[in-house]
Parts: sequence; structure tokens; C-alpha cells
Amino acid sequence: MYRNLKAFIDDLERRGELLRVREEVSCELEITEIADRMVKTGGPALLFEKVEGRDFPVFIGGYGTAERTARAMGVPSIDALGERVAKLMDLNPGKGGLKAVFSLLPKLGELKGFFPKRVSSAPVQEVVLRGEQVDLSRLPVLKCWPLDGGPFITLPLVITKDPETGELNLGMYRMQVLDRRSTAMHWQLHKVGRRHYDKAKKLGKRLEVAVALGGDPILTYAATAPVPPIPGVNEFNLAGFLRGAGVELAKGVTVDLPVPAEAEFVLEGYIDPAEELVVEGPFGDHTGFYTLEDLYPRFHVTAVTHRKGAVYPATIVGRPPMEDAYLIEASERLFLPAAQLILPEVADYHMPPAGVAHNWVNVAIKKAYPGQAYKVANGMFGLGQMMFAKVMVVLGAGAKLKPGFEALVEALKHAVPGRDTLISRGPIDVLDHSSRSMGYGGKLILDGTRKLPEEGGEVPFTPRVHPSLPALPGVRQKQWPGVWAATFAKTTPGQARALAEQLLATPQSAGIRLLLLTDDDTALDPDELLWAILNNIDPERDAWVLPGAEGPVLVLDGTRKLAEEGFARRWPPKIVMSPEVVRRVDERWEGLGLPPLPGRAPESVG
Repeated sequence: MYRNLKAFIDDLERRGELLRVREEVSCELEITEIADRMVKTGGPALLFEKVEGRDFPVFIGGYGTAERTARAMGVPSIDALGERVAKLMDLNPGKGGLKAVFSLLPKLGELKGFFPKRVSSAPVQEVVLRGEQVDLSRLPVLKCWPLDGGPFITLPLVITKDPETGELNLGMYRMQVLDRRSTAMHWQLHKVGRRHYDKAKKLGKRLEVAVALGGDPILTYAATAPVPPIPGVNEFNLAGFLRGAGVELAKGVTVDLPVPAEAEFVLEGYIDPAEELVVEGPFGDHTGFYTLEDLYPRFHVTAVTHRKGAVYPATIVGRPPMEDAYLIEASERLFLPAAQLILPEVADYHMPPAGVAHNWVNVAIKKAYPGQAYKVANGMFGLGQMMFAKVMVVLGAGAKLKPGFEALVEALKHAVPGRDTLISRGPIDVLDHSSRSMGYGGKLILDGTRKLPEEGGEVPFTPRVHPSLPALPGVRQKQWPGVWAATFAKTTPGQARALAEQLLATPQSAGIRLLLLTDDDTALDPDELLWAILNNIDPERDAWVLPGAEGPVLVLDGTRKLAEEGFARRWPPKIVMSPEVVRRVDERWEGLGLPPLPGRAPESVG
């Protein structure tokens, strides 16, 4: 474990996994562009020592590789997280009695650190700024992408207390800085923070809020984790369990809330539910698209406390892969044993980065009876935040679940479109821009398990790739075994379906079970295709089964939806860095002491 963020930074530097940037850099887009290149090439974490016009350095990329994320979690590999939870859950007392109780005692050591420790003094309160002294513009809060509505705090640990029960919550909700002493608080519909806000509004009370930045990197992870709603258990307990030592908590200086003593900064204040909501956004989100403007509560900052020599921690989200993919993988491994407790036939599951968490889940099952794939998929949809999953691909035990595209190709060998696909509806992440309405849309289950006689049995299928494809103006195409992709500039309603029917009427649809359609600004690369398509579909509207040369084909229409097609919501743009910032970073790259990027000659980045 690491006592605090600086201990983590020092360890990364000793291991050669940290690069210090000593030249002055802007926190408006420049840091984002540099950090994005680092994470996409597996580069080191970054410490920007001088940030233009700000008082503190920026640390970013701490979770930028699977190995670094595992180190932040205090384990040799991310897989070890699940092993530790499984060991804890294996507290089988047998038939009971005194002997059974004594047999459990050695395992109770696994709970070491589960309960936080209260301390009377805290490094994070070495400097205390109140009232007019508060000035958020001193912090190097990043403006991440060109169309963002402003600078956003991206690694906040937001602490609130249920106004009725007193239960604590530690969540990570982005915060747009609005002025020197206030931010927006992005409490989405399904979040615990939003529930606390709604209760405070009902009671006519202000809601106290504390926001920590930094601390043990395990604590930062815990704020992102889908902790089950068990009374008396919160993210502080999870962090303490993982680190093997209780999280040290001090009382806030202006709020009656516990704050992590070893954090770098704490912002204290309140939200008044009686106030009008404020416009928040746009924000370049983890989906790789912008989340458009919406209304959220205003957080009033009454005090800022920080360590002497504090470091501001940050992350960026956007087109995958980003470092949040490794945090998602950590949650995968951590909660697999719990999922198996409820659904024991689950052998494993994986959320490929191209699915940006909820859009795509591959699950392997130990199949024993007909229809079991649907039973498991629907059971998974009922597990906490898994309710937001959009496409669930079920394979047999032993199937490789990653890379995600290869798992999908394997599933298609055993899935007859129509017979072995199922469309339903349910809750959808409110950040999803393509669903029929905010937070509600279609879901797709693809049963890629071997079929039993009761399910119609296996249907012979040979995945094919054809040497030549139909020549169609403006249509770029590529095939992989069993999969055909096409991109084009969509200008009229119904254009995607017409193209699908045209392609599937050709001999080149033989040996194809999946046709992917999306816009012409998407590369013909499996991960980018699936990223764009899964973001852009509501399966109930956009998944069709059409006839091909050798049988039915599943078509996914991942094109931008038009108002003329009955789509009433605004369609957001994809995240793209501005050319001017790209050029500026290119020119400064070598002078900043940054390593050459793979595939780019040094002179091209100097």
C-alpha cells in the first residue's frame, strides 16, 4: 500500500515509470494532448512541475497501464484482486458450532483495515483557506478537450452523508469549475450522490459536501468501484480492505464529514437544493463522445485545505484506450467472485475497452441446460451497475474473452442471427447518446454458446473473407471471418438499411453473420469500429436480422441518427483534439523531454 499520493509518485519514479516535465505547460488542452499520447502508447506517468498561471504541479497517468494500476492497488496483477475477494468469501462455517467459529479466525485477518481510523490531525489540513481566501483558479484544473464547457476536476472523491440514515458515500463525479468558489456537481440519475441530494431537497435541507483529491491511489480507485448497497459498508471500507490498513479520516474544518487525512486537497462546502440548477457541460466523456449540456446542482466551496507542497491529481477520459479502462478491469476482477456467488455458472466476464464499460460485456458460462445463456445474461443485467450494459455476448466456458473482437468472432460461429439473438429493454447509462430516451433503451443478447438439441442444435457455418468486395461509390469496406464492415457518409434517412440490403444481396455475404455499418469518419479497425457502433446503437431500433447469401445476418446500424428518422435528441460530436494544439505539442515534444512516440521519427516530433 501507499500512505499517500506522493509515496506512489516516488515509487513510480524509482521504477522508471514516471517522467517529470520541468518546462511550463498549459492546463488548457496541452496536458491532455500529452497525457493522451502517453497512455495510448503505454508510456510513463507524468508529473508536470510547472503549470502556466497555477500554483501547483499536476500528476496524471497513474493508472495508465495494467501493471501500474495493479501496483497502485498493492497487488502483483489485476487478476489478484479477484483472488483476494474469493478468499474472503470462502468463509464456510460448515455445520456451525464452536469448532466452526475457530476455523474462521485465521481468515478474519483478511478483514484487516476494513474499518477506517479517526485521527485528530491531518496533513491535508496543513493549509486552511476559508471564505474569500478560496480561489479555485489557483488549482491546475484541466480543460481536457476543445468543446468542453470549461475546466473540469476529473479525479474528485466526493463525500456526502445520507440526510436520513447518515450512511456515507464516496463517489467520483466530475466537477466543472464555474467560478472562484463554485463548481457544478455531475450527479447523474442513478448515482448515490444524486439520491442524497434528492433526500435533502425533500427535507428542505442543505447537503454538506467534501471533495478530496489524492491520497492512497487505492482510495481513488474505490470511489469508482460499484460497491453493493450494504448498510454500514462504503468505499472507505473497500479501500481499507484492499490496502490492509484502515483509511485515516479527519473531521472537516467547516463540514461535519470525514475527510481522508492523507489527501492532497480537500474542498469543503455545500449544495443547496433550493437553488436553481446550473448549466454543466459539454464534456469530452469516457464514451469518446461529448456529453452535451445539462442542468446539475451548484457546489459552493466554503473552504479549501491542502498539504504544504500539494500535487494536483488528474485524469482524462475520451476515445479508448484510456487509463479508465484499467480501473474498469480492476472492478471486473474484484467483483467476479460476487457475481459467481449469485450466478455460479459464470466462469468469467470481460468488458472490452471498445465498449467503454457498459456498452459491451463478454461472459463465459459453464452451460448445462437449454436457455442458460439468456438466464445468465438477464441475471448479469440485474447486478448493480451492470444494469447499464447494452450488448451481452455469451460464450462457453474456456472461451477466450479478450481481445474482445476475437471473442465476438468466436461467438458468431455458434449464433444464428434471429434464433440466437434476443432484444429487450432496460436502464441505460444517462451518458449514452443513442438510446430512445435518456437512461432508457434497448439491449441485445447474443448467445454464442454451443447449442443443445432443444435449442435447435449447431448449424454448420464457415466464416469467410472474400478477396474482392462490391465497388460502391463512397463506401469503404473490410471483412474479417464472419464479419463485414462498411463506412459511408450518411445524408438521408433509411440510407443504412438500404445499403445493408444491397450488400447482403451480393455473393460476398456468404460466410457472414455480422454486418457493421457506421459513419465515414471511423477507421476500418475492429476496435474503433465497435467503439463507434456500440456508442451509436439502440439495439431495439438499430439491430436487424436480414437475409444474406447463406442465411440470416445480424446488422448493427451504428450511423448517426437523423431527426427525419424519428430521433429527437441532439447528437454529440466525437472527441477530437484541435489541430492547433496537436501542432503546438508536436513542436514542443522534444524540448519537454518526452520520449519518442512509437512509429514516429524523432524529427517529426521535435
